[in-house]
Amino acid sequence: MNRSERLQAVLDLLAENGQIEVDDVVDALEVSPATVRRDLDTLASQNLLSRTRGGAVGHSVSYDLPLRYKRGQRADEKAAIARAASELVAPGSVVGLCGGTTSTAVASELATRGDLSDPQGDAGLTVVTNAINIASQLALRPHIKVVVSGGVVHARSYELTGPYADEMLGKLSIDVAFIGVNGIDPEQGATVHDEGEARVNQLMAERAKSAVIVADSQKIGRRAFASVAPLDAFDLLITDAGASPETIAAFAERGLDVRIAE
Repeated sequence: MNRSERLQAVLDLLAENGQIEVDDVVDALEVSPATVRRDLDTLASQNLLSRTRGGAVGHSVSYDLPLRYKRGQRADEKAAIARAASELVAPGSVVGLCGGTTSTAVASELATRGDLSDPQGDAGLTVVTNAINIASQLALRPHIKVVVSGGVVHARSYELTGPYADEMLGKLSIDVAFIGVNGIDPEQGATVHDEGEARVNQLMAERAKSAVIVADSQKIGRRAFASVAPLDAFDLLITDAGASPETIAAFAERGLDVRIAE
C-alpha cells in the first residue's frame, strides 16, 4: 500500500466511524504509530479531518454524502480507476469532473494528493464540476479551487443541468475532463440516463484538451437513454480488469485507447 492509498484508507475508516484513534489505524493498516500520526497531520493540513488527542474526527461536509456515493467510493474497481485517472493530473491543471460514483472517487483521490499543495497557499488545482456532492467534498481543501456550474439540481444524481450550466461551461477551458457514464458501447458511444446530464457531459468533454471516460467494466456494452457523444469525442477510457480483451479490441478498432486500472 503506497502513501496515497494509505491516506485514502484512513479517510475510509474515518467515514465509517466518525472518529478514529491512532491505535485503531495501526491495527487496521498494520503500520507504525509514528506513520499514522504523520498521516493524520497531513490530512489535517488539507482540512480533511480535525486532529484530537490520540486520533482524529471527520468534517461533516466531507462525509455526509448520500449512501450510494459512499459505497461507490469504497468499491475496489472505482478506487483503482480513480488512481489511474489521478496520474493524468499535473499540479496547476484545470480538471473537469461530471457527477457519478466513479467521478466522486476521482475527486477523493485528488483530495489526498499532497503534491498538489502550493507552499504559498494558492490553489494547486482547479476543479470544475456540475456535481454538488463533489463540490462540497472538495470545498475545504486549501489546495483546490472549486468552480461550480450553474443550473438546476437533479435529485437523483446531485448534478446541475440546464441552460445556466451550458452557458457557464461554454466559457471555460479545461485541461482534462473525467466523464462518468452509465453505459459505453463501441457502436453507441457514451450514454447516460438523463438527457440534461448528457448535454453537460458532452460540453465538459468539448471544452477539455483531453476527455477521459471513467467507467467500471459493468458499464461496458451497456446503452443508457441519452447519448453523450460518439467514441471519437474522447481520448481515453479508464476501466478495470473485468473488461474483456474482445471489448478492448473493439474500442481500439474505433480509435479509443483503453487503460486497465490495477
